Amino acid sequence: MNVNYFLNVLIPMLKGGIITLTVFTATIGLSIPLGFVVTLMVMGKVKPLKAVAEFYIYVLRGTPLLLQLMFVYYGLPILPVIGQYFVFDRLTAACIAFVLNYAAYFAEIFRGGLLSIDKGQYEATKVLGLNRFQTMIKVVIPQMIRVSLPSVSNETITLVKDTALITVIGVTEILHYAKTAVNRDANNFAFLVAAMLYLLINFVLTVVFKKLEKSYDF
Repeated sequence: MNVNYFLNVLIPMLKGGIITLTVFTATIGLSIPLGFVVTLMVMGKVKPLKAVAEFYIYVLRGTPLLLQLMFVYYGLPILPVIGQYFVFDRLTAACIAFVLNYAAYFAEIFRGGLLSIDKGQYEATKVLGLNRFQTMIKVVIPQMIRVSLPSVSNETITLVKDTALITVIGVTEILHYAKTAVNRDANNFAFLVAAMLYLLINFVLTVVFKKLEKSYDF
């Protein structure tokens, strides 16, 4: 295996890696705040919103991400009347499906984090004269983050691996270029290179989350 062949395999995959990281960044950046909003809806007292949020979580967690990807890209455009407004390019469809899916998982993680906080702390904040907003920012959210970080870390690593699914709707990410190289050269070496790239990304994420967990270790 010479260096030139390695580079011929690696360089296209690095281009695919940019797409992988784009989907990853969009998903993390949007699904975490959306998940928190859904958590607040589930734990809130407005029953219609609570019911909608619970149904959303049930559907998105109860169906395969692969199916959701295909539904967003292939299914939404053929819906009667409104389908014409839901025609997305491949990358946008992938990001939408991932954000909606992971928001449901993050919502449950955050709900668990909120439920772990002792109710006495809410009473203590009232004694200290903190309003609801101050209580959430200074007391609730920091503790929720500390409890939720290990689970968020696991989901984030899973997200990196799940990005390989977007190849089914024709998005040219890492796995797409790996399969192309294998089919072209009848050589499985490209799969090894792809595995190394995924492992490298997850190694960096693992280091980052370990540092975050230490910073919230109080």
